[in-house]
Amino acid sequence: MAGYDWEAFRGAYDKVLAKWPAERAALTVATPFGDTRVHACGPRDAPPLLLLPGGGAATSVSWYAQVAELGRVRRVYAVDVAGAPGLSGRAGDRHPRTVADLTAWLDAVMDGLGTGSADLGGHSYGGWIALHHTLRTPGRVRRLFLLDPTQCFAGYKAAYLLHALPMLLRPTPRRVRAFMEWETGGVPLDPDWLALQEAGAGFPAAKPVTDPRPAPDALRALEVPVLLLVAANSRTHDPGEVASRARALLPHVETAVLPDVSHHALPQAAPDDLARRLTAFLTGP
Repeated sequence: MAGYDWEAFRGAYDKVLAKWPAERAALTVATPFGDTRVHACGPRDAPPLLLLPGGGAATSVSWYAQVAELGRVRRVYAVDVAGAPGLSGRAGDRHPRTVADLTAWLDAVMDGLGTGSADLGGHSYGGWIALHHTLRTPGRVRRLFLLDPTQCFAGYKAAYLLHALPMLLRPTPRRVRAFMEWETGGVPLDPDWLALQEAGAGFPAAKPVTDPRPAPDALRALEVPVLLLVAANSRTHDPGEVASRARALLPHVETAVLPDVSHHALPQAAPDDLARRLTAFLTGP
């Protein structure tokens, strides 16, 4: 990581992690794509729940606002995605390059944690990974929740891509902050979380796997219960289109639009009832 301020990133990461419950554990799980960092909380004998973060420098720690409540009913495992910003390493130059690789990586994480099957949740890009994994290995996923997932049911808005372009071409803390402030509409964000996004600018991550979109026929055949929560103020995609296409394709889906929240503000700045919705879904019939 020569040339990158790793200490600044680690300091910002640890500051957000400190918002987690005190009874947490940092785990390292070996996979074919290097060691994966997992943060765990909740009763050890509770059913497992794996959480996948959004892209960029979201990382596993960004679930801090939800893990205490989720940890009342589940053993929560929040994962740093292989090859992405965070504390997960690589096996030499090997990192996930295909959806099959991501599925193999997540299977290895679940095996390392000793979970034959689990509930699965993801935000944004993490939702895309979670949905693909569920489609390929439905027997390992009991219930799936998706928080404003990208590239699953609708494409990006052109305006979103145009605003993201300067940050993607030459990431700097200032450009990251400007983009986040634009997408969230100037709503006050947790300063520690925002500092982590800034510290992630220029992180030497691998190129993320972003294609393909899940096939409609595969979605129609999915028997796993799904909860889809869409951010009403998302500038990433059309919230109504995401919800309507999911209802048209998934046979066992519950959808809702979360008011007064944008795409990147999830899940740390979500409405107060987000944890209630999630726990009700996870513990429902």
